[in-house]
Amino acid sequence: MLGGLGLGRRSPKRSFPISPQLSTAAASLVLAFLLAALPDTSMAEEQAAWNGLRAGGHVALIRHALAPGTGDPANFTLGDCGTQRNLSDEGRAQAARIGARFRKEDIASARVFSSQWCRCLETAELLGLGAVEALPILNSFYEQRENEDRQTQALQAWLAEQTLDRPTVLVTHQVNITALTGVFPSSGEMVVVRRSEDGGITVVGTIETD
Repeated sequence: MLGGLGLGRRSPKRSFPISPQLSTAAASLVLAFLLAALPDTSMAEEQAAWNGLRAGGHVALIRHALAPGTGDPANFTLGDCGTQRNLSDEGRAQAARIGARFRKEDIASARVFSSQWCRCLETAELLGLGAVEALPILNSFYEQRENEDRQTQALQAWLAEQTLDRPTVLVTHQVNITALTGVFPSSGEMVVVRRSEDGGITVVGTIETD
């Protein structure tokens, strides 16, 4: 009797197809939520780098600002900017922005050292952080790779001897920074390193100004 009335029967399951668009949107929302929940490691590293520079014992290595081209002309002459690859107007503005970023982070002055190349000296001057001292061991060895090991070791020895009780900035070239730290910086990018008690160098973080 019950069977005749249809009682006790289970209703058939119904399937509701999910559109590909809805599925993709849901996946995107989940991914966005997960990314938002993750810590911003790059921002944390950047803040650690600024904190270190303010505290001492740290050094900012800055690749010179934008200077279109690669290497230098065949007639390159040290001390003669007319024979070198130099900063563009955009590069000069970038260098000024880097200096402004230091001041925004409560670093109004620093010990500033630079390669003798004109694009580095000009970058260092435009930072506006204090007097600039030329340091030959920061000179580029892009065209003289045989000098890489010697100059890198000399820079490590120099860093080991510094007191680093004030913010210290070295304006140099990509090849020099990469040889010391393993980081390939873009134009105007900073690589901040911490010097240990035994003179070793550890990369704390990188800072891009643009």
